[in-house]
Order: sequence, then C-alpha cells, then structure tokens
Amino acid sequence: MSQRPRRNHSPAFKVKVALAAVKGEKTLAELAQQFDVHPNQITT
Repeated sequence: MSQRPRRNHSPAFKVKVALAAVKGEKTLAELAQQFDVHPNQITT
C-alpha cells in the first residue's frame, strides 16, 4: 500500500478551516471531507 506524501498546510489554509469550524454551520466530519483533512486535525 502506498502512502501519500506528507502535506504542509499554509497558515492561510489553517485559518480558513478554523473559521469554518468556529462558525458551526457544518459538522467536523463534513468539514474534514470538504477540506480533505482528518477530523482530529480540525479539533487540534
């Protein structure tokens, strides 16, 4: 099984995800799917 390369997210991307999470309009699972990250990464 091949792993995908490690990704580094820009500060702008992190802010976008964090603001979407704080708004509370979508669940963590929906946000994780939308931004292609793991839900644990959003909570951290």
